[in-house]
Amino acid sequence: MKIAVLSRDATLYSTRRLVEACTERGHEVRVLDVLRCYMNITSRRPSIHYKGEALTGFDAVIPRIGASVTFYGTAVLRQFEMMGVMPLNESVAITRSRDKLRSLQLLAREGVGLPVTGFAHKPDDVQDLMKMVGGAPAVIKLLEGTQGIGVVLAETQQAAESVIEAFMGLKANILVQEFIKEAGGADLRCFVVNGKVVAAMKRQGKEGEFRSNLHRGGRASLTRLSPEERATATRAAKIMGLNVAGVDILRSNHGPVVMEVNSSPGLEGIEAASGKDVAGLIVEFVEKSLAGRQSSRSRTRTRGSKG
Repeated sequence: MKIAVLSRDATLYSTRRLVEACTERGHEVRVLDVLRCYMNITSRRPSIHYKGEALTGFDAVIPRIGASVTFYGTAVLRQFEMMGVMPLNESVAITRSRDKLRSLQLLAREGVGLPVTGFAHKPDDVQDLMKMVGGAPAVIKLLEGTQGIGVVLAETQQAAESVIEAFMGLKANILVQEFIKEAGGADLRCFVVNGKVVAAMKRQGKEGEFRSNLHRGGRASLTRLSPEERATATRAAKIMGLNVAGVDILRSNHGPVVMEVNSSPGLEGIEAASGKDVAGLIVEFVEKSLAGRQSSRSRTRTRGSKG
């Protein structure tokens, strides 16, 4: 197979591991900086160009699109899809999961456990908004934030109101969520591939830090998931339409609650904690999916010729 990996930086651990896994399995792989791709959008022969050359002959594309380039990155991925190239995760699924509000609404509609979450536009709604999520302490999140950036724990009602009003004054879109104190500054990262949790780790925030992101000094360790936690993770990925996802879960007094569904989960922490070749499992899924796709086309042509 000829596989494209969409990544801004070929030296990143996740990108390197995917390239290694593709090469080890005998595939031709090329890393493409998504922002250097440009497109010819036409009805008959859509194409993608890269540094002066037309990109052709790719069988599959693995998107590693950062949150800051979601709009352009998913546009490039859609173009690959128009050209008949199979995506690891479809562009519409990535766009859906990157919209924090939309993703929470979709999960809520399907009955997936979530922290109580509020969303408002006017500063004069703040007191009632806080009451909805159970009062202080509360977690306030920028909709566009990633890796724990733009997430604030307001420990008092006054602090929460001040932070919310400040964000609203800057015209920023925010979510207000109940604080799951019993989680103890830890969460679970469940790595889902093709509807199964293939690896999981517990991320523990450093002393005095309620955010467990590894980028913020959190520690990762191997963990054992309950059947309910596994089912929650796989359902969340399925609802988002993601073949590969990192589902972040908190252990609350009322069961597992989903914090976020990540369409480009990092591989370094999960491979180190679990000892599993997650990159290899991803490439194996791409192989099987492409084989199934080609087999389906073949069967369709056969049926057509008999008719």
